Amino acid sequence: MRAQEFLQKTYGVSDAIVQWQSPRESQRGDASTSIALSLAKNIGEKPMVVAKSLAQELSKLPEVERAEVAGTGYVNVWLKPAALLRELSASRKAHVESVKANQRKKQNVVLDYSHPNIAKPLGVHHLLSTIVGQAITNIYRNAGYNAIAINHIGDWGTQFGKLAVAFRRWGTKPIEQYTLDELLGLYVKFHDEAEKDESLEEEARLAFRDLEQGQSDLRTFWETVVGITMRSMQRPYERLHVTFDLVQGESFYEDKMAPILEEGKAKKLFTIGKEGALIVEFPEETKLPPAIVLKADGSTIYFTRDLATARYRIDTWHPLEILYVVDVAQQQYFQQLFATLKLLEWDLPVMEHVIFGRMRFIDRQMSTRKGNILKLEEVLDEAVTRAKQVIADHRETIQTDDEAALAEMMGVGAVAYGILSQNRKMDMVFDWDKFLSFEGNSAPYLQYTHARARSVLRKGDANEKQQFPDDIEVLAETERLLLKTLLLFPSVLEDARETRMPHKLANYLFQLCQDFNAFYNREPILKAESDQRDFRLTLTREMADVLRTGAELLTLRLPDRM
Repeated sequence: MRAQEFLQKTYGVSDAIVQWQSPRESQRGDASTSIALSLAKNIGEKPMVVAKSLAQELSKLPEVERAEVAGTGYVNVWLKPAALLRELSASRKAHVESVKANQRKKQNVVLDYSHPNIAKPLGVHHLLSTIVGQAITNIYRNAGYNAIAINHIGDWGTQFGKLAVAFRRWGTKPIEQYTLDELLGLYVKFHDEAEKDESLEEEARLAFRDLEQGQSDLRTFWETVVGITMRSMQRPYERLHVTFDLVQGESFYEDKMAPILEEGKAKKLFTIGKEGALIVEFPEETKLPPAIVLKADGSTIYFTRDLATARYRIDTWHPLEILYVVDVAQQQYFQQLFATLKLLEWDLPVMEHVIFGRMRFIDRQMSTRKGNILKLEEVLDEAVTRAKQVIADHRETIQTDDEAALAEMMGVGAVAYGILSQNRKMDMVFDWDKFLSFEGNSAPYLQYTHARARSVLRKGDANEKQQFPDDIEVLAETERLLLKTLLLFPSVLEDARETRMPHKLANYLFQLCQDFNAFYNREPILKAESDQRDFRLTLTREMADVLRTGAELLTLRLPDRM
């Protein structure tokens, strides 16, 4: 008889829902419930009376080692080792079945992240959208969803007109011979000169208008610049283990905007504003200012293209959700966009602006000055250089046959994980010392823990297919705690997906490593008795497998030797 059935039979309540928590503290057991506290109020009984009767009944269950009452009416339950292992197996099976069910449903989820601009290298400011977006994509795929990753690049708009004017005035060689850094130099020069000559801004606006109208030489120029940009970005994406299903710039929607504009006008949603631009006004209760849909000169803007983007994605994939991983500074913009989509009365999926905060640098030299983009690849190179020094400083504990590969894994991983281990909704701190530390919630700590576990498994000649023995009668405190943490993995994955909060997974992996290291430092593994040795090797392997799976979802790679 389960707790819920017992309470219904004993106290005659049909709506008693028993919720269990998995406490960290060993003195609170493997599971704890406060149902007696809430139920007592409804039935006119003292909480301790309800709690004691429930604990007494639960103690009779064959899988329960003991059940006790604590505090003012909490019931804490300790499971027998075999039951705890069965719970672990059941949670894994349930997760697999959930994934299969999602795969059968073929539910599409569109994720929009990274968003570089043409003619500019990836900057460190792109790191947040890129890494957070990729981690959320990975977590969705792991759950069985068809996650469609899209890099929505900025390859359209007035900024391209500025580059065209800069090349026209100050270009010194054919455009196809330019590097991405040289294109950036042209863009910076335009802004420097525009401060002295205001007519340049109007010239740039007209250049973009000519591009939109199909002027052939500008089209060729534009295509060449896009090609140079995307080829240059491929390397940092590869280093970060970031991939996209589609790269669709704003230009992709060039021929898809007119129907949206006509629909909005026909529904009298888009109207002419005071200065001649086409605008959309929102209900007073939204407290949103009007949004421009089309400039007075007929030029489109981000808003126009994002409306067309949403329509295309809905019609093409019929997604369950469309997630935009974009800076918190764009919050009002997305509120206006989503409000406009609702006013158009389309059948919409879940539309969410997955916000992230700004990044603050402990190292002041990393602050970006005017006209000086702090390039992402330079940051990754610096991370690898620092990782090499960390390896050199830990020669007595780090062993590797390929120092360069390990430094790349540690350095790049430290940057990515350092971001993902922080709450994306808060402003994030970029701190070299913390990111590359072997202590605390960092990539090197996870990497070293994984290597330590794999080393134990190699020395123990562990069988990769070996299952937990079913006759374990006693668990050490650290073994029980590690098993309980492993049990939580499927629920942590689901929570991280539902909330789109990768740091929840990172925090879990850090706790998993702490629990394993406590177990490793306190209990003999290789020198344990035969059955206990097999159990502890299997426990070590389970931990290492979960750690690797979780880390790779966060784009982090783990070495087998270190």
